[in-house]
Amino acid sequence: MPTYHFERIARTPQSEQWRIETDTAAIGRVDVHFTGSKTYGTLVVSTQVADDAIEELIAEIDVRIVSTADEYREDFVVTVWRGTEFGTYSEDETADLDETEDDDDR
Repeated sequence: MPTYHFERIARTPQSEQWRIETDTAAIGRVDVHFTGSKTYGTLVVSTQVADDAIEELIAEIDVRIVSTADEYREDFVVTVWRGTEFGTYSEDETADLDETEDDDDR
């Protein structure tokens, strides 16, 4: 099982967005939305992530992100998307350049 690293990108009172990396590459992102009793997640992973690794990754997200943020929940519902990253867009052109440069350095 690979070691997953999570880097928080954004946080609101009801949600968080995280970048997911292994020791060798960025493999996806997860958006987590907290409600009164359920937590909903949208997991986006690259095409190279195998089916069994997705299940392991969901378990890691549950333990390391969801369970630490919300003491009580009835269920963690996750929708998984698999594809390739097309890009990140922002009205701030310098933010786009900084992120592109960071990706090229890895």
